[in-house]
Amino acid sequence: MPTRGPSAALNAALERLRLQGAVFLRAEYREPWAYESLPGPATANLLRPGETRVVLFHVVASGRCWVAVGDGERHWAADGDVIVLPYGDQHRMGGVDDAEVVPLLSFLVPPPWAQMPVLRHGADGTLTGVVCGYLHSSDPLFDPAMRVFPPVFVVRPPAGPAADWVRANITYALAQTGDGLVDATALSTTRLPEMLLVEVLRLHLATAPATERGWVAALRDPVVAPAMALLHGEPERKWTVEELARATAVSRSLLDARFRDVLGRSPIRYLTEWRMHLARDLLSTTDLPVVAVARRVGYDAEEAFSRAFKRHHGTAPGVWRSAHHA
Repeated sequence: MPTRGPSAALNAALERLRLQGAVFLRAEYREPWAYESLPGPATANLLRPGETRVVLFHVVASGRCWVAVGDGERHWAADGDVIVLPYGDQHRMGGVDDAEVVPLLSFLVPPPWAQMPVLRHGADGTLTGVVCGYLHSSDPLFDPAMRVFPPVFVVRPPAGPAADWVRANITYALAQTGDGLVDATALSTTRLPEMLLVEVLRLHLATAPATERGWVAALRDPVVAPAMALLHGEPERKWTVEELARATAVSRSLLDARFRDVLGRSPIRYLTEWRMHLARDLLSTTDLPVVAVARRVGYDAEEAFSRAFKRHHGTAPGVWRSAHHA
């Protein structure tokens, strides 16, 4: 597996993650198509009886599709991209053409499965192939209360070893499932899903702030973690250190000191960098106009957002989007 990511500390933290999971099906969707999944707890209970949440991922083997959670924007993914739903939220997926959104259970045979199922849905248009998987983890990284991640994000592995490795995983999973005539436990006995998710998270977090210090460790810090949860939950809010300290029931000086000690920056600098991290995701995988992205990450004026983005990423949002948009 290629070594990618910003620091040995982050790599070590991700490698310590305790994950359990499986590639559980593959799907063949033909245009036009769209569906809505089960609610998060129902999906978790379906895949792991007794559980209330799982991490879901969809690896796009071919074609192009979108995914959205709640009334959020559509995130687009194409061949080789990995869609991650870190909290297993109910979501909608669809293709390029407009289509009626139907319930997943209208074409999914519920488990137990004697063979690995192959979902087929849509009409007779262009094919989008997807390999779907799930994982379970009790790590704070996947605690919905922490808001470490957006409810859905798309990782686009850069050309080179990372993209080649993800492609090899897709090929392996497709080969194992074949036409669905394979023991349904065959892939769950491998560490393929865990390794794939860890690599995808490493790529995603490579642009997150403070990964050179204790970003993942901060999720376990009694002072920093509650503040991070608030910042991640409402990045568009006009936070001040005083307001953040009051909301987390600590002093302003203690909050500032702990952020600098654990993350190597002040709370407000961390917030600014987190906003730029989110902006990258929105610019590269959604069709939101730049002004809407600016407002989503806390900037009333597009000009102010553009200046901040250029300072952080070295180029203006529109230019960056042209180079990275699907």
